[in-house]
Amino acid sequence: MNWINRLKQANVGEIFENEPLSKHTSWKIGGVADGFIIPKNREKLVETILILTEEQIPWKVIGKGSNLLVRDRGYRGAILHLDSADFEQIEFNEHHVLVGANVSIIRLANLAAKKSLTGFEFAGGIPGKIGGAVYMNAGAHGSDISKILVEAEILLENGRIVKWSNQEFDFAYRTSRLQKEKGILLSVLFQLKLGDRKEIIEQMVRFKERRTKTQPYHLPCAGSVFRNPEGDYAARLIEELGLKGYQIGGAQISMMHANFIVNVGQATANDVLSLIQTVQDKVWEAYKIRLKPEVEVIGEG
Repeated sequence: MNWINRLKQANVGEIFENEPLSKHTSWKIGGVADGFIIPKNREKLVETILILTEEQIPWKVIGKGSNLLVRDRGYRGAILHLDSADFEQIEFNEHHVLVGANVSIIRLANLAAKKSLTGFEFAGGIPGKIGGAVYMNAGAHGSDISKILVEAEILLENGRIVKWSNQEFDFAYRTSRLQKEKGILLSVLFQLKLGDRKEIIEQMVRFKERRTKTQPYHLPCAGSVFRNPEGDYAARLIEELGLKGYQIGGAQISMMHANFIVNVGQATANDVLSLIQTVQDKVWEAYKIRLKPEVEVIGEG
């Protein structure tokens, strides 16, 4: 492919052709991507985006792939993974922290706690990277990313790097401007507050214990599958219909948490999508509520 040859000639970083995306998603599901690219630094990322834009090649950035379903026929285009030091900085300055897109959410939460900084406890059990957390406005325990984000650096398709303030992100429940407008989050500035280190750590431990007891992270999954409808919980609606344990192929509604779909053995994306559709249909039939998926679906079926 011409665009892959151009990227190789530009020496942008590591390039893997026909890479199985099942290796890069927490569901362990997904066909191959035409190209899987790990840019060696920020400058090479910009060069990569300019080449892909010029060649009119679709692209997508993924971190841990923890909120992502890749269809079985894979992704026609380039998958970018920001696995280099340029995207892993963590700089604390009093009550602020500047963080790269590829930093682990759990790692940042633990570091903030050690510095007696409160505001990030909600994220202590979210399995993903900062880039994905901002993209999805990830949240738990009554808080989310929008409550602490000050501003972030964004790489646009034309190669320009701009800063967006909190207000410019158009945050809403599990959504942000990045879901509507093409761009790559490079780094983000969070504002936290000084708190009691012991209380912060105790709260994080409570959150972690609750997740361990109620969520099936011992099996391949992607976190919550559906957004909660206003004033209710998707898990409650699904559980009331007796759907825990319901299975299509290798995809099963978790026995631990009804808003999780787990891969219990060689599940395909079609298995998961069929299960999602079944749940939506049954919840609509019973409650006239249309559940909206929280997970992002990409690729060809």
